[in-house]
Amino acid sequence: MRLLILSRRRALYSTRRLVEEAVKAGHEAPILDPLKCVVVLAGGVSKLLHNRKEVEGIDAVIPRVGTFATGYLLAVLRQLHLMGVPSVNDHGPIARARNKLGCLQLLQEHGVRIPDTLISRYPRHLNKLIALLGGTPLILKLLRGTQGTGVVIAETAASVESMLETIWSLGEDIMLQRFIAESKGRDVRALVIDGKVRSVMRRVGREGEFRSNIHRGGMGEKVKLPADYEHAAVMATEACGLKVAGVDILESDQGPMVIEVNSSPGFQGLEEATGQNVGKMIVDYAVKIAKRK
Repeated sequence: MRLLILSRRRALYSTRRLVEEAVKAGHEAPILDPLKCVVVLAGGVSKLLHNRKEVEGIDAVIPRVGTFATGYLLAVLRQLHLMGVPSVNDHGPIARARNKLGCLQLLQEHGVRIPDTLISRYPRHLNKLIALLGGTPLILKLLRGTQGTGVVIAETAASVESMLETIWSLGEDIMLQRFIAESKGRDVRALVIDGKVRSVMRRVGREGEFRSNIHRGGMGEKVKLPADYEHAAVMATEACGLKVAGVDILESDQGPMVIEVNSSPGFQGLEEATGQNVGKMIVDYAVKIAKRK
């Protein structure tokens, strides 16, 4: 089979591992930079070009969606859908997961517990807004951040006000979230594939860091996930309509609280922490949907 991997950087760990596992299983795994693709809608026919050659003969696609030019990658993925190529994650669910506030709204709508959250562009009565979230400290998150960037902790009402004024002056939107003190510096990453949790690790941030991201110096450790956490991870994935997702969950006194659903989860930390072959899991699912087609 030919399994297309859409990725802007072929040197990334997850991209390399997907190619390795596909080739090991006897498949072809071409890598295309979506920004070098040309979407063609002409004469009632949908085509995709790369380096002036038509992209064809693809059995399934594995998209790796970063933060840069997400809209264009989604257009490329939609074009492949029009061409009859199945994807491990379709363009619509990816777009829903990429919209951080919209994703949280979806989760709440589907009964998935999340930290108390608000977003506002109205600077008056800030103390009342802070009180709605249980007071300071608060977590502030840019809607476009990733891997822990654009996430800060504000210890006082004055620092919340200062940060909001700065962000608003730049024309950006930012979410305010209740700080879950008991989970400071750690969370759980659950990998969901085709409705099942397949791999899990707890991420623990370095000393003094409230963020647990591996990319920011955090460490991963293998952990067995309780049933209610598995249920939350699967429900969050299904709420977005995804088939492959990394779900980040806080361990709170009230039970699991989902903070993010990632449609293109990096899995280096998972493979190192658990010893599981995550790359093979994703490739196997791509083969499954190709056969289903």
